[in-house]
Amino acid sequence: MVVEDEPNIGALVRTYLDRAGYRALWVRSGEDALVELRRHPIRLVVLDIGLPGIDGFEVCRQIAGTVPVIMLTARDEEPDRVAGLEVGADDYVAKPFSPRELTARVKAVLRRAERVDQREVLSVGTVTLAPAAREVRVDGGEIELTQREFDLLEYLVRRAGQVVTRDELLERVWGYLAPGETRTVEVHIAQLRKKLGQPGLIRTVRGVGYKAAA
Repeated sequence: MVVEDEPNIGALVRTYLDRAGYRALWVRSGEDALVELRRHPIRLVVLDIGLPGIDGFEVCRQIAGTVPVIMLTARDEEPDRVAGLEVGADDYVAKPFSPRELTARVKAVLRRAERVDQREVLSVGTVTLAPAAREVRVDGGEIELTQREFDLLEYLVRRAGQVVTRDELLERVWGYLAPGETRTVEVHIAQLRKKLGQPGLIRTVRGVGYKAAA
């Protein structure tokens, strides 16, 4: 679903997604987005921040963890980017943007969500992950993560004990490589630590990246 109030941009995004083989539903307000999410099996939301009525931040806050969200906005200041990620966005694309790049990011997010073994369970310490069910448990209790937070934790847990660079995480988890653009990774790591309640589970390797405790 594309949530965009500017006709030219909404039509452009929907056209490129249609060409890529997706069925794209386009709505023009946050209120309509929340209604349509209850009516249709939406797999991913491309969400503008500057919407009339309920803005993109509030929409994202309400749907985070239930469907992947890529924020699409004219705001490219770091505080706005961080705010979007903190309310649950999985990725962030600033206007003006390349429709092909946006389509590639949509494909990357969906590909990661669908490529799972139904019976697989991963664990490190008291944290367990069921990739097919998209469930995470800490000490037996289930916690809620966004799509991107889950993907990030899964990638680190699969490589427990190994150091993973920030650029590698951008490429493998976000689906693109932008050397030096690591603030996105840092924000998600901080959110993960907070939700897991185990700061030592994901360790910072100064000047390099991160590793999950083996």
